[in-house]
Amino acid sequence: MSGQDEPDQVSAAAPVMVMEITPEAATALQRLAVSLGLDAVRVDLSGCGDKAEFLSRVAGALDFPAWFGGNWDAFFDCLTDLSWRPAAAGYVLILEHTDDLRRDAPESLDTALAILADTAEAWRARGHTFRTCVAA
Repeated sequence: MSGQDEPDQVSAAAPVMVMEITPEAATALQRLAVSLGLDAVRVDLSGCGDKAEFLSRVAGALDFPAWFGGNWDAFFDCLTDLSWRPAAAGYVLILEHTDDLRRDAPESLDTALAILADTAEAWRARGHTFRTCVAA
């Protein structure tokens, strides 16, 4: 295939994107998502070094209901429900300051990203967008 060939269709954006992103860029991304009718939420993970703290911060940012059990299964259940945060077009989650979690509990971050990718697939099957941007 030459560099001038056009693909037949544009591929969809990855459901979980890890990228270098400044706080200003995160703000711009959030504003853009909101302008497109998406519920865009930023989660500050500064100082977050374990699974329990990660789950607590995301639960707080997304206003998880009281029944949230603080485990991976409940995390997935809440993310694929979000009936308390109706968004016609879908959702964007922006995870900022992941350095501590990446260093102290990389397996927890990996598990979270896998669940977030599964969540995106569940929402896609229902015709809605769910994307996660992870500040590297």
